[in-house]
Amino acid sequence: MAERRAVLLVGHGAPPRDAPPDLVRRFKGLEGQRRARGGPPSAEEIELDRHLRSWPRSPSNDPYREGLLLLAERLRPLLGGDRLALAFNEFCAPSIAEAVDELAAEGVTCVVVVPSMLTPGGVHSEVEIPEELAALRSRHPGLTIRYAWPFDLDAVAGLLAAQVGALTDPPGGPARESE
Repeated sequence: MAERRAVLLVGHGAPPRDAPPDLVRRFKGLEGQRRARGGPPSAEEIELDRHLRSWPRSPSNDPYREGLLLLAERLRPLLGGDRLALAFNEFCAPSIAEAVDELAAEGVTCVVVVPSMLTPGGVHSEVEIPEELAALRSRHPGLTIRYAWPFDLDAVAGLLAAQVGALTDPPGGPARESE
């Protein structure tokens, strides 16, 4: 059987701008309490997470999500026909687990998880995502899940240097000003 590979682009996620601040504060407070005590999330935390992730999204109330969608549009043609899916670490749907479950149900045999977080040292890319992927490997034993992280810092530095170069010495015109 031929491998059916998918790439799962994972963004951080952000609360929608029009979500009530007290709702977001309550969720983050419960999340902090859980991390401090260890163990599973409370029923209230699970419900608030579901509520925030299912909040109606638009470019105006969630520009971060819109940015990840634009990145995905540019990444898709570079993947050689691999299926591209999106997921979010928090605040936005689908979650990593939801996206992997859907890919597995579609018959994908290998998922390459690519976070948009580029540098080492962050709890999301170093702790949360690997823990979630370990649980998903147990839930889907026939599915190969690879984590394309950490990134080669020389390659990331090259990307950033190219961006700086485009701003400071663009071909055919003066440097652009920041917005």
